[in-house]
Amino acid sequence: MIFSYRFKGEANLFLTLMQARFVASQLAELVVTEQPIPIQHYLRQPQRLIQALTDPDRVEQLDAEHFRLKMRPLRFLALSLQPTVDVRVWADSLGTIYIRSTGCEIRGVEYVNQRFQLVLVGQLMPQHQDLTTRLVGRADLEVNVELPPAFWMTPKYLLEATGNGLLRSVLLTIKQRLMHQLLSDYRRWVSDQTAELSDRPTVIPQLSSNSPIA
Repeated sequence: MIFSYRFKGEANLFLTLMQARFVASQLAELVVTEQPIPIQHYLRQPQRLIQALTDPDRVEQLDAEHFRLKMRPLRFLALSLQPTVDVRVWADSLGTIYIRSTGCEIRGVEYVNQRFQLVLVGQLMPQHQDLTTRLVGRADLEVNVELPPAFWMTPKYLLEATGNGLLRSVLLTIKQRLMHQLLSDYRRWVSDQTAELSDRPTVIPQLSSNSPIA
């Protein structure tokens, strides 16, 4: 019984070491310069937000709210991974935009792909105070993975520090693009919309010859 108990305990510890969980969060806040069209109208277009968050050539639009993102290769110790993440992006009536991952695939490393789970949750909310509008956002990223045998003897603290740092760098890259790309794309969109409206011909109603003249 002693040997059996010891074996079960070692087996449970071994399974725990093979499983790894990495987490990261990121906050963002942007001050929006007032434009002729409020930013809530811009935020109701999920495809523009996605294109602001990542390179357009890495995005495939599946339908109005669903997108497939091909991330840049990630280096985890001696392992190179390139996740492809499916996400849903939608906005509510107040202009708050939400993003949720709906699936993930690790191409080229089948062992990891079969044992890999990625969860991405985020939102971006417009807040109004006096004459100022701010965009306040938060993103949470979590990865659960069963590590390949080559990593089983690696200290757990090293695995967690490396994995958590990798996820933080992913979210930081997204935040930096958000800070630089979203507002410039918003201004460009407003300019395009106002130019389109100004180019429309003004229709002046014609009076018929039978119309009474006051």
